[in-house]
Amino acid sequence: MGRPNPIDMAKYVSARRAVDYVQDGMRVGLGTGSTAAWMVRCLGELVREDGLRVTGVPTSSRTADLARHCGVPITTLEDAKWLDLTIDGADEVDDDLNLIKGGGGALLQEKIVATASDMMVVIADPAKRVETLGAFPLPVEVIPFGWQTTKALIEESLIGQDIGGRAVTLRLAQDAPFRTDEGNMILDLHLRRIGSARQLALLLNQIPGVVENGLFLDIADVVVTGRQDGTVEVRDINHGTTTDERVDLRDDDNLFAGVTD
Repeated sequence: MGRPNPIDMAKYVSARRAVDYVQDGMRVGLGTGSTAAWMVRCLGELVREDGLRVTGVPTSSRTADLARHCGVPITTLEDAKWLDLTIDGADEVDDDLNLIKGGGGALLQEKIVATASDMMVVIADPAKRVETLGAFPLPVEVIPFGWQTTKALIEESLIGQDIGGRAVTLRLAQDAPFRTDEGNMILDLHLRRIGSARQLALLLNQIPGVVENGLFLDIADVVVTGRQDGTVEVRDINHGTTTDERVDLRDDDNLFAGVTD
């Protein structure tokens, strides 16, 4: 099989560059989503072919299944207790490296794992980079009990906020409510623009029934943005640096075979 399509190539090169941050013996949080799936495949290749010793902590059952398939040893956060690094994708990334995550429905575990890590590296394609968060619907995880009341409270709380829209919808999986790995539901907030992400995050998490929201603020340290031409932009907010690099691609025919992201 040849190279992947341009979108997957951008995701792949960001993932390939991000695994350079993984050192032998590390405990690594493994994100969820199509870009993170490339990272797990790249990590598995390093384990199989280069003998890299690493322990992964997956952020969803899907990621756990993929890690096992790729030969990446995994454990639980309870056993690992603290992680050296988490690599994960994002649905939106702004210039301050604040994120919207949760398009895949794993935002709760993703946020817990990311905040239990010394460092978070975000992998993305150029479409995920935005000036202002909010065009992607903001996921909010809620418990099933009284979810309609929780939805009404959220809608009421949005009145007067510096946002571009206030529609709130229940996420579905076919004809039934989508369920997270914890059995919770997801409400998607179609805000179009979020003027103050920090204020909104605090407001949402004060509402009874809300478990967590998809705003990841002051968590990411590095964003690796892949491009379809095989180059990446690496932005490190702690060091204040932005660099353009070309990723050294291996002969990845086996890695690309059977990919169905």
